[in-house]
Order: sequence, then structure tokens, then C-alpha cells
Amino acid sequence: MGKTTRVVVCGMKGVGKTALLEQLIYGNVTTNTEIHPTIEDIYVANIETDRGTKEKVRFYDTAGLEPLQTNASSPQLARHYLGFADGYVLVYDTAKPESLDVLFPLKKDIDKHKDKKEITIIVIGNRTKPDVELNNLENTASKAANWCTREKLRHYEVNVLDRPSLYDAFVHLSSKLNPPPNKSTFPQLSMGRKTIKAEAP
Repeated sequence: MGKTTRVVVCGMKGVGKTALLEQLIYGNVTTNTEIHPTIEDIYVANIETDRGTKEKVRFYDTAGLEPLQTNASSPQLARHYLGFADGYVLVYDTAKPESLDVLFPLKKDIDKHKDKKEITIIVIGNRTKPDVELNNLENTASKAANWCTREKLRHYEVNVLDRPSLYDAFVHLSSKLNPPPNKSTFPQLSMGRKTIKAEAP
């Protein structure tokens, strides 16, 4: 276990950001679970990477952003979240197209503030409605998938009530945040001293 990485979880209010973290870490979310709107919360979890190591991730659960109003400026993530995070989880609800629209300016905002820092962003579509109402879901999810392809982001569709559906996304996130250490960037130093024979004059 190396450093603790910091991940900001953001998206429109009511898309299931807190439920996602609660289910991932504690596995305690059911259809009857009451989740209250978050102002700000921090979760710490040890998450496995694809190499089998466990890495510590500190999740910053943020207050939900308002949906985009046509006359209002784009939703702003609080400034203190931009710049210090190692990664972001952008969450939308597959049944609410407006929750995906909130992510477009958000991603631009993150890109603008990341400097030259390497950050990992994943997009999670939370499937809150049963597959009966698929038409709308497919449109939102496929729109999200196309956008993620263009932005070179990894896209996942999950169901918060189905805990195993969350694993892939977070194993990928943890693996990207904690790449395997390189052999060494330093040239190999040889231990033996070179002996220079002094030539007799």
C-alpha cells in the first residue's frame, strides 16, 4: 500500500453518488435505504487493483449539482475540488438525460484546472429504472458511451442495488491511480569502484 489517492465523486443531485459509495464500501444499500442529500462527506476505502494489491482511496462525496438551466451558467463544482484530486468519478442517472448534460461542462472545468497533472476520470451511469423503460435509458446511456469514446473516458453502467456491478469500475479506477512502479528511472549504479592504474612515469 502506497500513498492515499484522492477521488472526487460528482454529478447532478439525486443521481445516487452517496448510494454508490455506501454500497461499494459497506454493501448496505437496499430499496428501502434512505439517503439524504449530501453537503460533503469523505469515505476511505481499500480497493483492489487488477494486480491484486489493495490501495487506499479517499473519496470526496460532493453536494449534487443543479441541472443546467438554459439561462444559468454551467454547474460549478466547488473550486477546492479542482486541482487537488487524483481522479474523478462522474455519475449520471441513465433515466435522466439532464443528469448527463451536467457532466459535459463539468469535464471541461476539470480539464481546465488540472494543469499538467495526470488525472483519471471515469463515468458511471446509474441504472435506477428497470429495463422496462429502456427506450429513454438506451438513448442516455448510448449518448454517454459515445461522449466517453470521444473524450477517451472509461464508461460503466451499474445498478447501485447490485453491488458486484460496481466492482469493475472501481478496480479500474484504483489500478489507473496506482500504476505498477517502474523498474527504475535511475540508471543502474554499479557497486564496484573502477580502479584506475596509475601509469608509472
